[in-house]
Amino acid sequence: MNDPAPAEGIRHDPAAATFALEADGHRAVLAYEVVDGGMAIVHTGVPAAIGGRGIAGRLVEAALRHAQEAGLAVDPRCSYADAWMQRHPEYSALRAAPGSRASGGPQAPIHTFVRK
Repeated sequence: MNDPAPAEGIRHDPAAATFALEADGHRAVLAYEVVDGGMAIVHTGVPAAIGGRGIAGRLVEAALRHAQEAGLAVDPRCSYADAWMQRHPEYSALRAAPGSRASGGPQAPIHTFVRK
């Protein structure tokens, strides 16, 4: 079942590990993985038809607020989410410590998410 996310119109679906927003018949999505007690943001996608409205930023912010409320460290593997977090230092405490980030590859080290 979908739970409302903090931002208006954004829906959190924990079973699908997504935050999504419907606009003008198009669906924008942020996908994440729960890894070792943390949240790894792996993709943010906004169709071109609804681009330029700040939707990707709203999705990232909703995911970060969720992580903050749940006490999760965040590994922004998606380049957009990483850049967004760099532009919004108020969320920097959520970022997983550099040594705890997985590379995402098959030889990723065993790690634990730890806030900086």
